Amino acid sequence: MPDLKNRRPLNSRNTKWADRISRALAARNISPNQISIASMVVAFGAGAAFWLTHLVSDSRQTAALLLIAALCCQLRLLCNLFDGMVAVEGGKSAADGPFWNEFPDRISDIFIFAGAGLAVGSPAIGWAAASLAVLAAYTRELGANIGLPPDFSGPMAKQHRMALMTLAAIIATTEPLWIEQGTVLTIALWLIIAGGIVTVIRRARNIRKSLIEKANASDA
Repeated sequence: MPDLKNRRPLNSRNTKWADRISRALAARNISPNQISIASMVVAFGAGAAFWLTHLVSDSRQTAALLLIAALCCQLRLLCNLFDGMVAVEGGKSAADGPFWNEFPDRISDIFIFAGAGLAVGSPAIGWAAASLAVLAAYTRELGANIGLPPDFSGPMAKQHRMALMTLAAIIATTEPLWIEQGTVLTIALWLIIAGGIVTVIRRARNIRKSLIEKANASDA
């Protein structure tokens, strides 16, 4: 049985549509690990679509690629929702489930942000955003591994990052009408970098504070 204490709280998990879809996936003998792997595939699709916008000159093709990227970002989140639901509510957890629950997420972040960095002609910005996404996840896991409740706080947790990239991709489809192509994605990446720094510092401070409070309580 998965450790439910380390499960990310999601309101969408309690909706009827999510319950119906997760039951249908479980009934079709689709495993949580397969869904986790699918999340990497759609994340690669998002990153590739972002990157390709840098290689096309037709505004309609660019808009189509941006919409594909936005869709893939949301599909990535849906995969993250349903792999856990099929594992827990569907009773199909596997021994290697914890690995597939975390590892694909880190790869997915790298695919998406590296692709977005290439799209705006600044790979360094994309890799910085990807690095902070991985570091934020590491900080959460560090706290959990030393016995603290996992800290899913933001302002740039996974769902916040994907929401921002989805919104940025949609807004970027209108760039030819008012601004230079790539500006919106560049702003989004810088916001993710800034928010990622705040998130990492916040989680690190929470870990340190909890450890000190725990030590003081044991000495009392």
